[in-house]
Amino acid sequence: MKLLSWNVNGIRAALNKGAAEAITAENPDVFCLQETKARPEQVEIPLELGSYKNYWNSAEKKGYSGTAIFSKEEPMEVSMGMGIDEHDSEGRVIAAEFTDFVLVNVYTPNSQDGLRRLDYRLNWDKAFRAYLVHLESSRGKPVIFCGDLNVAHHEIDLARPSQNRKSAGFSDEERQSFSLTLDAGFTDTFRHFNPDTTEAYSWWSFRAQARQRNVGWRIDYFGVSDSFIDQVQSATIYPDIHGSDHCPVGIVLK
Repeated sequence: MKLLSWNVNGIRAALNKGAAEAITAENPDVFCLQETKARPEQVEIPLELGSYKNYWNSAEKKGYSGTAIFSKEEPMEVSMGMGIDEHDSEGRVIAAEFTDFVLVNVYTPNSQDGLRRLDYRLNWDKAFRAYLVHLESSRGKPVIFCGDLNVAHHEIDLARPSQNRKSAGFSDEERQSFSLTLDAGFTDTFRHFNPDTTEAYSWWSFRAQARQRNVGWRIDYFGVSDSFIDQVQSATIYPDIHGSDHCPVGIVLK
């Protein structure tokens, strides 16, 4: 079973840049999108993706944020948000329960320039961590979470760590918070299979030809319950797939 995740930075723009063809070439069983920036009625789903059932959690604010799950198999249940009014207006979380696991698609808030949204971000992380743990215990099955987590966990996860010590996505507070999420019983699948791999990034600034020079950050993840890691066959980043400032990431289950 193959799962993909991609921050498309606007699904309509990404589709115009060949996103549907890129996805179908990989033929995932499930794929998750972040930053859709659209409601489903605003998007014409290409024929190539017609075999997928789709589920959307859109932000109240038009053209902002938003997540979606596309699946060949109909999930047992789909839920929107974390059940917390403070956090659920931006369409950042959507979960789908399958027979063997619960899949959570997330677009984590950015701390913004000057870390002006850091306090909110850390409160979000705490709520999301508790949500994952609750899902695992209440559903009695492992959890897979994926999406744009907006944090580069370690220095190996971005091209210029020394220059970004206090930047959004690489502050000590955000990195420690992500460590707490993993310590709650989850594994970063890419680092599990590629502990020492360098220059493996999933996001590049549009400025200064950052992607061409591979001056990037790894901020898109697949995390799984520790108890489920033995069921993961591989974890991959797809830097050659374009259409957004992010590239897709994926896992294959045994």
